[in-house]
Amino acid sequence: MTLLIDPPNWAGPRGLYWSHLVSDHSLDELHDFAALLGSPRRAFDRDHYDVPETVYLRAIELGAEAVSSQTLVKRLIAAGLRRRRLRP
Repeated sequence: MTLLIDPPNWAGPRGLYWSHLVSDHSLDELHDFAALLGSPRRAFDRDHYDVPETVYLRAIELGAEAVSSQTLVKRLIAAGLRRRRLRP
């Protein structure tokens, strides 16, 4: 069971850069960790939470493993938790 977070490389709202937070175990684990981190449920998108740069280090302090974006996606797929966006 591991929570993974990639670097805040994604430009987003409020002039901040954002990370992705995922679990390689379960979505329940992810939701519990995100609540502990103070992330609102609206930050959840299919299989990850969008996390602002302002809480990146806090996520690591709480136990998230810092990984590259490529590693994060590979481990999410390997865990069977990747949920791709459906195209119309």
